[in-house]
Amino acid sequence: MNLERVFSRNIVYARSSATLEQAAKLMRDRHVGALLVTEDGSQGRPVGVVTDRDLVIRALADGAGPRDRTIGEIMSRALATVSPSADVFEALEIMRANGMRRLVVTEPDGALAGIVSVDDIVGAIAAELASLRGILGSELRHEVAREGESGELTS
Repeated sequence: MNLERVFSRNIVYARSSATLEQAAKLMRDRHVGALLVTEDGSQGRPVGVVTDRDLVIRALADGAGPRDRTIGEIMSRALATVSPSADVFEALEIMRANGMRRLVVTEPDGALAGIVSVDDIVGAIAAELASLRGILGSELRHEVAREGESGELTS
């Protein structure tokens, strides 16, 4: 399965000068766990990514108040990227190798396409497994029905 079906095209941008409080409110209001950080908060060149986990582990756990620091101070500057045509397991390997839970998805020309998280991938794999389970259950029901039609005892 490739990422084309899995990644989110809902990219939420924030200025690197935004406070932790502003970032947290933006994440809450837009229902996302990560913000792509640009210098001006628009769809410009990303300079980093900040996650809900960054807000807690890198800032609040160090005693920073929500208005004391900017997301530019705590964001991850290393952006790992992946193509929309990449296999989900390739994406998971990139995440594992880089110690990241999210990847920026970029088109072959470098244009931003979206973001993919471990949760997105796990959800897609779970749906595939549920589909496989449905096939197995259907096969069993058809087998039992055929046995009943042939006059064999099924008990």
